[in-house]
Amino acid sequence: MSLPSAPSRAETPIAFIASMAQAYAQRGMDPTEALQKAQIAPDLLSQPQARVTALQMEWMSEAAMRELDDEALGWFRRRLPWGSYGMLVRASLTAPTLGLALARWCRHHNLLTDDIRLTLSTSNGLAHIELHEAHDLKDLREFCTVSVLRNALGVACWLTDSRIPLTATQLHFSPPPHADSYRVLFDGPSQFDAPHSQLSFDAGYLQLPIRRDEAALQRMLQRALLLTVRPYRRDRLLVEKVRQTLANQPEQSRNAEDLAAWLNLSPRTLHRQLKEEGASLQQLKDSVRRDTAVDLLLRTQRPIKQIAADVGFQNEKSFMRAFKVWTGTTSEAFRQGR
Repeated sequence: MSLPSAPSRAETPIAFIASMAQAYAQRGMDPTEALQKAQIAPDLLSQPQARVTALQMEWMSEAAMRELDDEALGWFRRRLPWGSYGMLVRASLTAPTLGLALARWCRHHNLLTDDIRLTLSTSNGLAHIELHEAHDLKDLREFCTVSVLRNALGVACWLTDSRIPLTATQLHFSPPPHADSYRVLFDGPSQFDAPHSQLSFDAGYLQLPIRRDEAALQRMLQRALLLTVRPYRRDRLLVEKVRQTLANQPEQSRNAEDLAAWLNLSPRTLHRQLKEEGASLQQLKDSVRRDTAVDLLLRTQRPIKQIAADVGFQNEKSFMRAFKVWTGTTSEAFRQGR
């Protein structure tokens, strides 16, 4: 069955396709069939300024990974057999927050290969996914670095259903002939000739909860390469900022106007962006009130009337009705059943 025509917008450097062809050559194999599947003319490999589409990159990568049985596409001294990166995601799926999931993902990746070392760090309000080379990756350095970092970012976005914008990208190699493509490959400014490679983004994203399960993973794995070749589409950081403000700054979030001013937004923008992210201010208020009430019921012996006031209810009866709706049980029964 023939593949549909690839879209006309071509922005991925042919150098990455050439790197895959190099992996074939290292194994004494012929990339011609994979190139045909991806609708890439072989003579493009000798044209440094040529570009392919994201879809062609996806087709070529999948064909090469399967034929080479190496999801690392020749970057490392030891192959990463088909399914290796899916295994990494599965191991991170049960983490409660993105920060723990990414730390786990980096740690487990380091068990698969000792050619590079991945770490997660934070500084000055930013999170950094760092890539350190254990030895010189030479001609495969750029393709390896871009692929691993974009995959890590794609996994982070998918796990939290958020489009995580980058504040900066640092790269441990000189500007390539196709350096202009990096404005598409990574958000924000890219710095070449850095001491090591890393992606940086707002550390607030590390507090996002993991929103995926095994069923979602199985669906994702059917086209897992999308996480690497295309930017993710969602951004839920505002939801988490609102949630944190409601919990930690109640005096700044008495109403939408106060909350919007605290977040440097207009009330209209606040409501619109929350709606775009699939949430409403009232839903978030109820969620924070519920979580706070549950914590106080389980952790303290405060009277119900005091807890009702602590979470923003004017009287005990209103709180008890709301708690029954939230949990399906009364606040007294919930405390006694802990």
